[in-house]
Amino acid sequence: MTGRTDAELLADHVAGDADAFGELFARHRDRLWAVALRTMGNPDDAADGLQDGLVAAYRRAGSFRGEAAVTTWLHRVVVNACLDRIRAAKVRAADALPDDLEERGDRGALVTADTTDPADEAVLAERRRLVLDALATLPEEQRAALVLVDMEGYSVAEVAVILDCAEGTVKSRCSRGRSRLAGLLGMLAPGGSDVADTPTGNPPTGPAVRSGEGPRGPPSG
Repeated sequence: MTGRTDAELLADHVAGDADAFGELFARHRDRLWAVALRTMGNPDDAADGLQDGLVAAYRRAGSFRGEAAVTTWLHRVVVNACLDRIRAAKVRAADALPDDLEERGDRGALVTADTTDPADEAVLAERRRLVLDALATLPEEQRAALVLVDMEGYSVAEVAVILDCAEGTVKSRCSRGRSRLAGLLGMLAPGGSDVADTPTGNPPTGPAVRSGEGPRGPPSG
């Protein structure tokens, strides 16, 4: 069956359609991956955070009541899963981002145009590293708000639903986060577009399903 809405796919999944959830995820895969990567800071942790979110969505689909759009609900589940991982990591050890995020991505939101100039590539790679390192210094709530509003283009109202907080809280988190990033990234172009234009890495490819836990990475169905 094709042409189903997000809500229909989720309902069909709850009703036992084995292909519905995979189709729903495939539809929103790129943006969910972009949010996970920018929130977690590196592809390995982002893949784990995305998997945790998808497992939760897969299992809790029956609790969806239609009070928000399905895509908003999916983002909320994935962001919460990523934030849970960040908090858990802080308990274990100081959280730091690696410097191995040099590969360009052709998926996710707000990807910059390709360039064949090696010098330009080097500049872009350094900017990506600086931006991700700066994001890592923010409290996780500020980081999530900035990723969703400034990088993914969601409205403050939508982000308030995703993060389950008041719109004023989202605005406050974004304002404080931007102020901190402005000081940390003052060496970048004064236009301030570098943060929003920072490209993401590639989404995880090839499904790897943990037994009994639903999909990990993009479902093949």
